[in-house]
Amino acid sequence: MATIKVLQNGPYLVQGDDVTAVDWNGKTYATPKRPFALCRCGASINKPFCDGTHTKMGFKAAEEAVPESKDKPA
Repeated sequence: MATIKVLQNGPYLVQGDDVTAVDWNGKTYATPKRPFALCRCGASINKPFCDGTHTKMGFKAAEEAVPESKDKPA
């Protein structure tokens, strides 16, 4: 089973053994280590994987993934 954890102001952390990363064109990405992190800020040079750029650009994400939420960025 796979688990995807949303890190505060960071990437999606993917854990589990039966995980395949596939893009919209059907390209499969090798994921040799576990866990791995998927970019959420859009600035990674190593997309779809996180390279830590979010910390340099000051990425701020909403705390809750609910459209009507009144939560402020973390």
